[in-house]
Amino acid sequence: MRCPFDFSESLAFDPLLAELMARGPVTRIRLPHGDHDAWLVTSYDGVRQVTTDPRFSRAAIVGRDYPRLTPEPIVSPESINVIDPPHSRRLRQAAAQAFTKQRVRRMTPAIERVAGTLLDEMTTHGPPADLVHHLSNRLPHHTICELLGVSDADRPLLLHRTQQLLSVTSTAQQVASQAKQYLRRYFTQLVHERRRQPGDDLISALAAAEDPLSDDELAVLAMTLLLSGIDTTTCQISDITYSLLTRPDHWEALVQRPERLTDTLDELLRLIPFRKGVGIPRIALEDVEMEGTLIGAGDFVHVSYLAANRDASVFPNPHTLDPNRPTRPHMTFGWGGHHCIAAPLAFEELRVALSTLLDRLPGLRLAVPPDEVRWDSTTIRRFPLQLPVRW
Repeated sequence: MRCPFDFSESLAFDPLLAELMARGPVTRIRLPHGDHDAWLVTSYDGVRQVTTDPRFSRAAIVGRDYPRLTPEPIVSPESINVIDPPHSRRLRQAAAQAFTKQRVRRMTPAIERVAGTLLDEMTTHGPPADLVHHLSNRLPHHTICELLGVSDADRPLLLHRTQQLLSVTSTAQQVASQAKQYLRRYFTQLVHERRRQPGDDLISALAAAEDPLSDDELAVLAMTLLLSGIDTTTCQISDITYSLLTRPDHWEALVQRPERLTDTLDELLRLIPFRKGVGIPRIALEDVEMEGTLIGAGDFVHVSYLAANRDASVFPNPHTLDPNRPTRPHMTFGWGGHHCIAAPLAFEELRVALSTLLDRLPGLRLAVPPDEVRWDSTTIRRFPLQLPVRW
């Protein structure tokens, strides 16, 4: 079945993905790019198996024209995202030191200051104001660039190049390839500079570690963290705010009881389809039977975290926003050996952004009808291009 996964109407669940879920937990799909069909696993238990079973390998896709949504493969062959456990452990342990709960707590005051400053600028601008411009694009980009030690002058171009790399348009391959090359060169040069002149940033810390990473490993890791740091959080600040403002009873409940924000954010992360379709596939290293389907050795296998988050056997009434839902871990940040290592920082950025909005602008509301909000249709992400608000 041909699956463009190009649905981009507001934050509605992709009807094509819903149809595939209804067909069964394992289906056969054809994506817009790549030379092969793939299996798509949509059930919660199935996704959990694929992401933890060593018989499914991401490393095996390197050098293959694997099935994907983007003309240019986003991931670099050396990226931590395509290294299988246990070989990825060294890189993950090195990078994870930046995202421990203790380090994230130390970063929180700085994130709060930036969020406060950005909202100061927005309120000075006055309503109506675009939340995407004033907060969603700038807070995550500032945070990850501070962590990596990227200069203020370089940040706008890095953001532009990152957006080019995520494009799914048919004419984007050359531009995306150039963007990837640019980011690789940029971070390779930055690694060299930090080895000569260390600073108070993650690249300097990793370069000086007892078991230091190579220049290539550090450059690719920095690229991966930049993409991850911008991709999820940028979308979700806007998506979550939109979701709450179009459900004013939930917004008002948080104004009255801000201590409920953590549970509400977790439920929104489960519910919101912040990206399109699928991400990086795996290859079955041997025949594997899954949910009654035989997946052959050498077959490509995609999982859908979006679908797993809507599995009714795990999340009853899965299409309903229910902050009081019994706690079950969602898969928005991935699962298994490739679970997002930056998830603690991403969640804290979301918590700070929303708590600051609720505290400073409790009367926040959309400045246009919901059906007039324009949504991105050119990348793998789901987010509003602008989010006009009043208060």
